[in-house]
Amino acid sequence: MSRVFITGSAGGLGRAAAAALLDEGHQVVLHARSRDRLGEIADLVERGAATTCGDLSDPDESGRVADQVNRLGRMDAVIHNAGVYRSPHVRAVNVVAPYLLTALIERPSRLVYLSSEMHRGGRPSLRGLDPGDGGSLSYSDSKLLVTAFAAAVARRWPEVLVNSVDPGWVPTRMGGAGATDDLALGHVTQAWLAVSSETEARTSGGYWYHQHRQEPHPAVLDPTFHEELLAALERLTGVALR
Repeated sequence: MSRVFITGSAGGLGRAAAAALLDEGHQVVLHARSRDRLGEIADLVERGAATTCGDLSDPDESGRVADQVNRLGRMDAVIHNAGVYRSPHVRAVNVVAPYLLTALIERPSRLVYLSSEMHRGGRPSLRGLDPGDGGSLSYSDSKLLVTAFAAAVARRWPEVLVNSVDPGWVPTRMGGAGATDDLALGHVTQAWLAVSSETEARTSGGYWYHQHRQEPHPAVLDPTFHEELLAALERLTGVALR
């Protein structure tokens, strides 16, 4: 039995992963953006899930979410599921929050980051990461950065199993009704990577789609880009990844 923390688990793929892990007998720690959304996961709480609350678009609240998780005890795995698409908070939620939570939560045995096929259209550039540099980040840019960040963490922490996942274009609230991938498969790979004892799931540094490793954007595999990204995130947040 593993203890797994899942960001953005009040709905969509995060909730589906949480429900599946509870079905398998794992302990799950949920996360909702606000207390108003806790009612949406009351059924999962009744099944034994713990909860955290905080708006990941605010770095201070991301820090408080990390504190809440740490007070519950060490996690075996963290699934960084939370994300936004059309929002002024793409940078904060999709890139900065995963960095802060990774740096501040007691180091687990496994880390899983939600990527997207759209990361392939992102710019391998740090422009827009700092809101003061005059640039901006698209959704594709943010997913390229978080996928590269996952690969950087895999290199920095070789004792941790670290992977990123393309869940497919699925009809969640964010994906929209026109999405063409199978919703029932959207949560499977990240849950599998978080807890499975299968040999393939116990590897690190991969980019996955439906339990198969894929070749990501070349920047994801570039150690120089990794170090530049980590340094930029440390400067931006004032928090180092040790």
